[in-house]
Amino acid sequence: MFTGLVEEKGAITAVEDLGDSVRLTIRGPLVTSDAGHGDSIAVNGCCLTVMTQDADTFGADVMKESLDKTSLGDLAVGDEVNLERATQAGARLGGHIVQGHVDGTGEIIDRTPSEHWEIVRIALPSELAKYLVDKGSITVDGTSLTVVEVVDAVDGHGPWFSVSLIPTTLADTTLGSKAPGDRVNLEVDILAKYVERLLGGSAAGQASACEQDSEGAAS
Repeated sequence: MFTGLVEEKGAITAVEDLGDSVRLTIRGPLVTSDAGHGDSIAVNGCCLTVMTQDADTFGADVMKESLDKTSLGDLAVGDEVNLERATQAGARLGGHIVQGHVDGTGEIIDRTPSEHWEIVRIALPSELAKYLVDKGSITVDGTSLTVVEVVDAVDGHGPWFSVSLIPTTLADTTLGSKAPGDRVNLEVDILAKYVERLLGGSAAGQASACEQDSEGAAS
């Protein structure tokens, strides 16, 4: 489990094409400092399993499921990524409950800067829009954010939502450098999906992108 509070910006140092999967090597001195084989680290909001590590980098395999449903397949050497270690029991939960199971990708529509923050609009798949509410929670590239506004599909355009990025978020995460047209990973609030399931909806049938290690232990 994660909280969506990004601990550091890391960088991709190597991308190895394995055919039906990709192995990423990621520099992140903080999150790697106490990492071990099999530990979970969220990379742009996608829960990955540490396969190798050294003083300041770790390697993780990205399976086809994650390549299909997240933007991790777009990453190249030098790209920055948001990193967060799994939450420890007893720690303060400053964001919201995040699983690292990416539900799909959105696209930055535009950014409106103000004196001290920016409003960012993001298009999202219609099947995810139903889980968003004004002042609710959404995870964007692993960053826990509060939804400002949700607009359903109108005039032939798909649904979108907006978030307000404070200076800390702009400086400490990759969201400060995202441009219109960039893809971002989205994870909706798990509680909304549980409610849908209890009321007879279909959330239980949706797959999500979370890696497993070679022994099958969920990360």
